[in-house]
Amino acid sequence: MRSTRIITAAALAAGMLIAVSGCAKPLDDGGGAAANGKGTEQVVESSSEATCVNPNPSDKKLSELKIGFSQSENEQNPFRATETASVRQSVEDAGSEFVYTNANSDQAKQLSDIQSMINQGVDALIVAPISATGLQSAFEAAKAKGIPVITIDRETAGQPCTDFISFMGSDFEKQGQRAGEAMIDALGGKGVVAEIQGAPGSDVATLRTKGFAAATKDASGIDVVAQQTGNWATSEAQEVLAQLLSSNPDINAVYTHSDTMALGALTAISQAGLTPGADVTVVSIDGTKDAVKHVASGDIAAIVETNPRFGPAALDLLKDWFAGDPVSQKIIMKDELYTKKNAQDALDSGRAY
Repeated sequence: MRSTRIITAAALAAGMLIAVSGCAKPLDDGGGAAANGKGTEQVVESSSEATCVNPNPSDKKLSELKIGFSQSENEQNPFRATETASVRQSVEDAGSEFVYTNANSDQAKQLSDIQSMINQGVDALIVAPISATGLQSAFEAAKAKGIPVITIDRETAGQPCTDFISFMGSDFEKQGQRAGEAMIDALGGKGVVAEIQGAPGSDVATLRTKGFAAATKDASGIDVVAQQTGNWATSEAQEVLAQLLSSNPDINAVYTHSDTMALGALTAISQAGLTPGADVTVVSIDGTKDAVKHVASGDIAAIVETNPRFGPAALDLLKDWFAGDPVSQKIIMKDELYTKKNAQDALDSGRAY
């Protein structure tokens, strides 16, 4: 039975810097082609048998619709930049009018953003929720106007067919499990692991931790000695791991919940005089271009993909909804696993974002 000794925040030095997220530039409008290009499309892994059906179908074409997109976070994060570019391109390709807002991680702003789009007369809403709760009043306002809502990436509280018609996203627990399996494989079944988690209370972080724990619980040679939040931020993950490596020099592996944090981890490892990929094994989740380059070079052992290109699937679903066809209440996308074997191909084909 593996031992698990958790180093808590109290064990770290005081004054940890609160960092901004990664420094990647947001995609400009010209980046849209890469967002939905051939070979980069999302693939549906599973759809719920439970469906929703529009009680008032119409013969409206997508080109006649005004579609709003509520983005949750700053587009310095390449996931969010690619997600927005994908939705924008798909809406514009359909000939629809695109209305866009960004809440920049402010729950109150996301609520007001959605209400603003409702007031502007959007016919449908695509929402990337900031958190698992807090959008009920916005959903009620949309329902009162007969506006269908699709939630993407993160699940949020609400009743399918009432508050929203469908959720599209990844299986975050399965992502964590696959990361755990990749870690075991990369370490040959034996290693001392630090886990750098996403924001506290985030359902994504909770599930990625749960999945990783499930994959490694019976691996007697895997010892998870630290679990600390990096808040999805490059600089904070770097700071956290630097202190962990200093306090526990036996750590030879790091699992990060996002590529933004993996990049910070690589810096911390190098600054500690260690070699990423040789002295310290790194496994991450996302599939950003900057991180996949490090998989190709051997600095990162593996990355579980989270494909942000929701635009085509969301527009197909809206087309079915307005036509009166049943739409699945929950749609789970298939995620790849990037290793040195396929990382360069992912870069060359544009699958890495």
